[in-house]
Amino acid sequence: MAKILLSKLKESLISVLPVAAIVLIISFTPLVDLTVTEIVAFAVSAVFLILGIGLFNLGADLAMTPMGEQVGTGLTKSKKVWVLLIVCFVMGVLITIAEPDLSVLAGQVSAVINSTVLIATVGVGVGIFLVLAVVKIVFRKDLSALLMFFYMFLFALCAVLMEEHADFLALAFDSGGVTTGPITVPFIMALGVGISSTIGGRNANENSFGLIALCSIGPMLAVMVLALCSGGEIPFDKLAIYNTVEESLANFGHVVLSTVGSVALALGLVVAFFLILQFTVLKLPKRKLLKIAMGIGYTFFGLVIFLVAVEVGFMPVGFKLGKQIAQFSQPLLIVFGFVLGMVVVLAEPAVHVLNRQVEEVTGGGVKKIEMIIALSAAVGISIGLSLIRMVFHFSILYYLIPGYMISLGLSFFVPKIYTAIAFDSGGVASGPLTSSFILPLVVGACIAVNGSAEMVLTEAFGVVAMVAMTPLITIQALGFKAVMSQKVRNKAMLKRIISADDEQIIYFK
Repeated sequence: MAKILLSKLKESLISVLPVAAIVLIISFTPLVDLTVTEIVAFAVSAVFLILGIGLFNLGADLAMTPMGEQVGTGLTKSKKVWVLLIVCFVMGVLITIAEPDLSVLAGQVSAVINSTVLIATVGVGVGIFLVLAVVKIVFRKDLSALLMFFYMFLFALCAVLMEEHADFLALAFDSGGVTTGPITVPFIMALGVGISSTIGGRNANENSFGLIALCSIGPMLAVMVLALCSGGEIPFDKLAIYNTVEESLANFGHVVLSTVGSVALALGLVVAFFLILQFTVLKLPKRKLLKIAMGIGYTFFGLVIFLVAVEVGFMPVGFKLGKQIAQFSQPLLIVFGFVLGMVVVLAEPAVHVLNRQVEEVTGGGVKKIEMIIALSAAVGISIGLSLIRMVFHFSILYYLIPGYMISLGLSFFVPKIYTAIAFDSGGVASGPLTSSFILPLVVGACIAVNGSAEMVLTEAFGVVAMVAMTPLITIQALGFKAVMSQKVRNKAMLKRIISADDEQIIYFK
């Protein structure tokens, strides 16, 4: 176990080091004015972030992934579809409530929407669409057609919201991005693998992906419906309140206890429901249960360390960096956002879970390095474009509608497994570090550019949605490249056959 943990820590070191290095290097330039306390707090937080991601990844391998697979396999073998769907709905709600980056987002917009109401609404949205995703696998429906239908419906609802609730559009799209994080991704992906492998069929690998893609749509629709039911003045001045590093350190004990409580409650709900399934349906041997219990322990400590490090060192430093770089130079801010985006995705825990599972399920057909390059480029571009939008003050829909149209259009020309992987990748790229470091950075920049917090909801929020969208294009571009390469190889082979001499060809009578 120690050897495996060391390997996970090495992976997380490689992931976090580029982000930490960029921030620490820029902190010693005239661009920003960080205090010694802030620099030290960020550096120490980066070390704990490495430890947290390493422990979490080990826990995901030992607990969350096996739990998802066992639930998917066990309930599918029972051949009671209604039981499978009810369990998937409840699990969808519970794992969403357990998702740390949703809590981070909800806390940042609590002045606009009650945090509990927002989390519950998003949870129901995920639960409903997880049921739809399972129905897709069981009845072998086409993912591209479902995505096309629901995104068309989503944009039709956007047109309705534009009339009186345009301020909520960016928040609604961000809600879809933050729900697919470190707890949700391992469980839902494993659930899909468990169900599709039990059902079988020649498209089992393809069907195991796409659950995250559909589960990302539910929260967007749910928050839009919530916005239609809301009203009243928006207190913009309370939207951009972030604790400083000094305040977080002064309240360090409270931060730790609050994080421990929220993670324990969230994971406890998932574990409690899993135990109910264990005693009623699954009946796993004690050896497997002990392994899962150990994994839950690693997951718990990993998430607590990760979230405390982010809240104490990363969130306040991100906010201050965005504010000061925007004041120094807006073009430089855009370049900085692009570079930071290319490396920050490497520190997202769920990205490593997805990359590993993609390589395993495709038998190495989709390489891990290809996925990493495509995701890094996509996230860098998305943050750069988000900052351009903030500087020039235009709606997020000018990006999202053409972006999703291109993504959905590509889905008809690339192998279906690339489409499923691409839409899943969009969800996992927008994890806790995006909502707790990149979003505060963009919020700080937005306040510096506009001189107030009045445009934060419409111009700063939406960056998570952009991070979730751009991988849809870059990953499918890998699929398009694979298709074109295969065509070139087939053409070359045909040419060699045609040009072969007659004596080289054996004729049979």
